[in-house]
Amino acid sequence: MKSQVLLPKIFNFPFTYNSRIESKIGNLVEVPFGSKKEIGVIWKNNYSEPENIKIKYINKKTEYSIDRKLIDFIEWFSTYNMVPIGLVLKMAIGSSDKFIKNKDRFLEIKKTKTRKFRLNDEQISALKFLDKVNNKFNVSVLQGTTGSGKTLVYFERIKKIINKNHQVLVLLPEIFLTNDFKSRFEEFFGFEPSIWHSKITPKQKRLIWKGLIKNKIKILVGARSALLLPFKKLGLIIVDEEHDNSYKQDEGVIYNARDMAISRAQFENIPIHLVTSVPSIETFNNIQTKKYRHIKIFKRYENYPLPKAQIINLNINKIKNKFIANETITLVEKFLKKGDQILFFINRRGFAPYLICKKCGNKQTCSNCSLYLTFHKLKNKAICHHCGFEKKIIEKCKIEGNCEMIMYGPGVEKIFDETKKIFPGKKINIFSSDYLKTKKLSNELFNNIKDNKVDILIGTQMISKGFNFPKLNCIVVIDADFSGRGYDLRTTEKNIQLYQQLSGRAGRFSSESLIIYQTLTPHNNTLNELIKNNSEQLLTNELLLRKKNMLPPYQRLISIIISSKDRSLSLQGAREIKLRLNQIDNIEVLGPVDSPLLKIKKNFRSRLLIRFKNQNLMQKKISKVLNGLKISSKIKLAVDVDPINFA
Repeated sequence: MKSQVLLPKIFNFPFTYNSRIESKIGNLVEVPFGSKKEIGVIWKNNYSEPENIKIKYINKKTEYSIDRKLIDFIEWFSTYNMVPIGLVLKMAIGSSDKFIKNKDRFLEIKKTKTRKFRLNDEQISALKFLDKVNNKFNVSVLQGTTGSGKTLVYFERIKKIINKNHQVLVLLPEIFLTNDFKSRFEEFFGFEPSIWHSKITPKQKRLIWKGLIKNKIKILVGARSALLLPFKKLGLIIVDEEHDNSYKQDEGVIYNARDMAISRAQFENIPIHLVTSVPSIETFNNIQTKKYRHIKIFKRYENYPLPKAQIINLNINKIKNKFIANETITLVEKFLKKGDQILFFINRRGFAPYLICKKCGNKQTCSNCSLYLTFHKLKNKAICHHCGFEKKIIEKCKIEGNCEMIMYGPGVEKIFDETKKIFPGKKINIFSSDYLKTKKLSNELFNNIKDNKVDILIGTQMISKGFNFPKLNCIVVIDADFSGRGYDLRTTEKNIQLYQQLSGRAGRFSSESLIIYQTLTPHNNTLNELIKNNSEQLLTNELLLRKKNMLPPYQRLISIIISSKDRSLSLQGAREIKLRLNQIDNIEVLGPVDSPLLKIKKNFRSRLLIRFKNQNLMQKKISKVLNGLKISSKIKLAVDVDPINFA
């Protein structure tokens, strides 16, 4: 008997093996592959068998098996995102170490004390609305003002699902959110959730994988990669902060975890709940067209109001050699006197994003990428935020001696220094990925914030996502810039979501809170509509603009990035690929153009953009053309289906 076995490697097809053992589709088996033994999955028998090749035998069958629904989803995922099916399987079964006999034991769930939570009328209505889906495939959007208790609603929903012996997957956009989420989870459920992300240990991954496939783990909280795990009895998927761009994986296997979660729910025939304060433009459009069910919670906890907003015009409030206006300082001091916490928001890591020699004009740029280096005081080095290249800033000047670097623009470290001088004696911390690299450091900071041992936080975009800081009542946006960078069609959408989320971090337990926007564009339409809390009108306007310009969600886009060490080769390769793609009917191929980030990791990048109407899986035709190309080994291709940015 012959079987097709798919291996978790960069292949787009399974391999044929002889078998002396009885097996069925989905069984995980050990097979010889080259000189090694590999774990693969018995796949569907709809692939051609090799000719004139000695066919090897399957070594043995493991005790594990994945179900047909996951197999179908893996095949669809591969086709939709135009990635090898073997790589998608690798995301589902991981490395083979979990199949080697080891002494891993499932630890008993430790019970902890729970708190009693009472839902208000709006939350009760929202829960009843979510309960109505009859546990069949259905997309429901739970939208709520930040601080309105959306999490509590879906916790109650989860409780009902696991009481029926089903499993629940909760997706979060960032692993930094899991610590704060975990403590709220324990208060409600009385036990720790299983948490899955790239930073957990191999042993933890083994235990979780085995616990899911045997239905011993009921709730999994995870980042993007949790989406393809082999649940035994999945009953519900929740995508928290569904609008967040972090759900888009933009390296390796490129995909949007939110969209793929909806598809997985469809294959599993189970409900999925998208949770947000301001929906993504695609979700908003699906709400408008009644494709998704939608319920909204308006009231915040204990009816606390959203922060008031104040615009400080930096054209009038001139600031010399500093970044915090005097008017801002006066407002902040009022909150500090009351014992409130303050957040200064600046979405730039490091100390200064530009370094230029005042004598010779030399700019500190990355030798691998077409990007300026950012100076980080923490390391006393200039660092590239794309490839990680680092260098000391002492450099020989073209005129005389060493360069005298002037540091332009602020990062979190520069604002930290400035606040130290303005507010001496106050406890000030930086909330940025550079400063929270370990679990110990992040736990320590969270505890200090909650215990009111921090007066002022200096934070990047990371802080806008789902954190609950009870004493935070004043937020200062150092530089409210709504211009975008010229190559991001989602600038307006991202700004609506970012600033709505950010303002929601303040005043969760106070009747008096404030968000201050320091800006050079005080009359910007997006900013002024945001202040009126009019995000729905902004999204409606954005949809009209998208329709006019034939952009998503009205047309589909696929981006092809062609890269090479030689700039002319990448452009030439792009032109040749365009000629072949133009043979496909009903698509428009735009470009080639140089990418806005022309060089990354020493590779020059050219772009093609394919645009077409919402037709079924145009990807199959495009893949057929791309797979038939004879491309120079000096050129690399990357395909991004439904791109979010165009850098």
